[in-house]
Amino acid sequence: MRMLIQSMLAGSLSAALWALPASAEAPVAGNNASLTAVNNGQTTDSNAVLNNSAAPESGAVPNNSAVINNSPATGSSAAPIMRTAADGNTTLNNSAAPGSNAVINNSPATGSSAAPIMRTATDGDTTLNNSAAPGSNAVINNSPVPDSSAAPIMRTAPDSNTTPNNSPAPDSNAGLNNSAAPAASTGAENPAVSTSTHEATSGSAMPNGGTAAAPSASSPATVTHDSSALSSVPPPAGLDNAEPALEAAAGATPYAPGQATATAMASSMLNQPVSSTLSVAQMGQRQGITLTGGQLQSGILFTLPGDEVVTNARLNLSLRVSQALAARNTSLQLMLNGQPLGTLPLGSGDSDESDYQLDIPAAMIVSNNNLSFKINDADKLLCEKDSAEQYQVTILPKTMLSLEGQQLNIGTSLRNFPRPFIDPQRMTAADVTFAFTNSVSPDTVTAAVLVASWLGIQSDYRGISFPVVRGTLPEKNGILFGHPGDKIGTLTFPASSGPTLQMVDNPGNPVYKLLLVSGADENQLRQAANRLTTQPLTTDGSMLQVKPQSIASRSPYDAPRWINTLHPVRLGQLLRKDQSLTATGIWHDAMRVNFRAAPDLFLWDGDTVPLHLHYRFPSETWIDEKNSLLNVTLNGTFLRNLTVNKEGLLESVWHRLGGDARQEHYQINLDPYLIYGDNQLALYFNIKPKADAPCGVLLNNNIKSRIEEDSWIDLSHTRHFSMLPNLSYFVGASFPFSRLADFSQTTLLLPGQPSDAEISTLLNLSARAGNATGVVLAQNQVLFGLPNGGNNLARVQQTDLLAVSTTGNSAFNQAMLENSPYDANGSALGVKEPTTLEKLRSWLMGDWYRQPLDADRYFSSNESWRGFLSYRSTWNPDRLVVMAVATSDDQLLRLHGDLSSARINAAVRGDTAIITDENGIRSFRVGPQFPSGEMPWYMMVVWYANQHSVLMALAALLFSAVVGSAAWAMLKRHASRRLQANDNRDAGKK
Repeated sequence: MRMLIQSMLAGSLSAALWALPASAEAPVAGNNASLTAVNNGQTTDSNAVLNNSAAPESGAVPNNSAVINNSPATGSSAAPIMRTAADGNTTLNNSAAPGSNAVINNSPATGSSAAPIMRTATDGDTTLNNSAAPGSNAVINNSPVPDSSAAPIMRTAPDSNTTPNNSPAPDSNAGLNNSAAPAASTGAENPAVSTSTHEATSGSAMPNGGTAAAPSASSPATVTHDSSALSSVPPPAGLDNAEPALEAAAGATPYAPGQATATAMASSMLNQPVSSTLSVAQMGQRQGITLTGGQLQSGILFTLPGDEVVTNARLNLSLRVSQALAARNTSLQLMLNGQPLGTLPLGSGDSDESDYQLDIPAAMIVSNNNLSFKINDADKLLCEKDSAEQYQVTILPKTMLSLEGQQLNIGTSLRNFPRPFIDPQRMTAADVTFAFTNSVSPDTVTAAVLVASWLGIQSDYRGISFPVVRGTLPEKNGILFGHPGDKIGTLTFPASSGPTLQMVDNPGNPVYKLLLVSGADENQLRQAANRLTTQPLTTDGSMLQVKPQSIASRSPYDAPRWINTLHPVRLGQLLRKDQSLTATGIWHDAMRVNFRAAPDLFLWDGDTVPLHLHYRFPSETWIDEKNSLLNVTLNGTFLRNLTVNKEGLLESVWHRLGGDARQEHYQINLDPYLIYGDNQLALYFNIKPKADAPCGVLLNNNIKSRIEEDSWIDLSHTRHFSMLPNLSYFVGASFPFSRLADFSQTTLLLPGQPSDAEISTLLNLSARAGNATGVVLAQNQVLFGLPNGGNNLARVQQTDLLAVSTTGNSAFNQAMLENSPYDANGSALGVKEPTTLEKLRSWLMGDWYRQPLDADRYFSSNESWRGFLSYRSTWNPDRLVVMAVATSDDQLLRLHGDLSSARINAAVRGDTAIITDENGIRSFRVGPQFPSGEMPWYMMVVWYANQHSVLMALAALLFSAVVGSAAWAMLKRHASRRLQANDNRDAGKK
């Protein structure tokens, strides 16, 4: 009787709680500046904390007004219930504890029945955990088992549909809510969106089936679905009773593009949770942002992908504050897109570096953003001209923006390409997975190289890498290469009579997409890949039959990203679309002009490259024209400070008499060694105000300083000539392979049975080549192993070779390194010791800096390494070979990260570069070099004389000896004849 009364009282109290109006509920959202975790095991004093655990034998009374506990007791029953969550974010825990009052149990026992239920979520985000503990009597049955019956469930989300809702919930600081609830449906629960009935948790259920950290008071609990939950959905009733043969046949049936399944259709409504980070360095400020002197406010632009919606954002801010500024106890104001984020104190602390964490409302973040910083005491600091430089605060480059959101399903239209694989708005490096069949063939890798080079062009400075899988589908987005009928994982390439492009949903998760590049042979695969990279895909369909098209060949040194060497080039032609050569105000960033050049530009000693600048300073009277300067640097090397007025005695007198002495044109002669493959010209107008200038003019943004676009740089009198091998050319511009930027004179070699890492490394190198030139490798040719004859052997003999291998491929390495300076002995590589004749020849040729012994010792002393080898081709003395080699696949994959390091790139030189984790990069030159390029014969004679001074000296000495000996013999014979004639004359007289 006592238990019955207790159960009735608890049931009445629970029903009363459900009947409370929305306004009676305590809001879950709290102060955005505080970080409060949800505690599911104990009670706290915060209204933002939920305690959803019911104690045994209790009525499960909530500990605060924001908590709803729906834990049923054994043997209890419940009537139909309508749940409403309004104006707040409520987390419900429906786990049953023994002895508690039952409300909902979604994992019923066999034979139970369920009354209908309508769940309504109004303007709030509700996370349900519908797992029941064993032994409880269920009211709702969402996962029926045999002999049970379930009434239909209707879920209603008035303000939600299958697309994200970007409006923040009323009365909450939740920011952006991007979780879409499924549309209302009747009938049996769809397995793709049903809640797992096998796990009971006390926090918010995450898509991966784990338990997420409870949200803070300012972070809403979000309804999130993920197709990964499909793996936990039980099979339909009766499947286990099917005949084994039928069950095996069903499991072996491959997924074909266009094939519809109930799971795929249900999953296509879901969005995929994603998370990312973006640092200030990745936003383009590698040295951070410094506010100092008169520049006490600044900002930075960053962009985000268009197919992602942010739901949570946090700024991890790292600052360095000068002691003088800290002593003023001022503050730093942060703004995002013109809206204030907060104010941080800049007072003195234990360290000059301080770290802060700020939660950013997701509604403030859009695709294009401006994050700005301002010192609040800026006006007062500006007037302290003599000590303004002491006040300095630096936003360090490690400052990080952490983002969480939803990956949107953008559909399978080919018009979206290159999305979702890369997005021009993404500022971080991209990973694009390439998939092949288990029996990968050279023609599919040839097509993949073409596509990888184009993606490398599009990624530009952000970087890109290409993980490779074989026989399995990528977990996320990926590009697949194969022939009609080929099978990769559960996907079969459709039958086709020609080259085909097709976009399909990833069977593992339809939010992600797979692009199929298909062709019956190498020519069709090349045609399909080339169509993907030459013209925009304008079709809204998911499949495109590619028409035959001609692939044009390139000319030497015609790369569009290389500066023209036939005529002077205006600086305005080198700018990006978003750049300008005009600066406003006193405080501004330097104007940067980036350009690339062929790495083999050659000038004789004493010749220079002219840089002509046409510039204009503002003409305000308060500007100190004597101390204002235009600072010019190239690749970080200071060139010159250009003055406002002309210098000289006559010019000074003329200026004092009121004449125009402005200097607006100046030519700087650049030494050839200052120009690299990748260059940056920086121009900064350092404007100084006069001592009596008022403080107000210091913030005058109406003044303009500009470089006229008719300024130019002239490389027209340079020649293309260099000594090879030189690995610095290769890592900087993929030279000499990029001489013909489409790789029509290059053969790409892999071992006979290449590994995924070897294919991935080749794709990464191809992307670097495309990025360096701006040209896709449309004429590339990939071979597996060295050919023994036929057209492939002829191509090897007529082209430069770029090979990728590991030391485990001993047969391939021995064939590649035969008659080279290197030696492959099993799985070990070394350097051959030069013969006495080779040493003598090197000494006579003036080649005194080779290091074969040092390189061989370094090879033998390191067990794990990766690097590059380069030598004169043994198949053609006019061609070059470069090999990317490592001791293992893991070491080989690290080469991509190594080449992303400016420090390692700068240290690569010679013909041998070895990289280890312990010692970094070591470069050697072990073999002879040979000249390559375009040089008239008479200039080649002068060049040889200049390069081989010892040999020329010996030749001159030998020539002198020969000429002297001949002259001596001739003179001696002449003297003998003269003496003989005299003797004869004397004898005649007698």
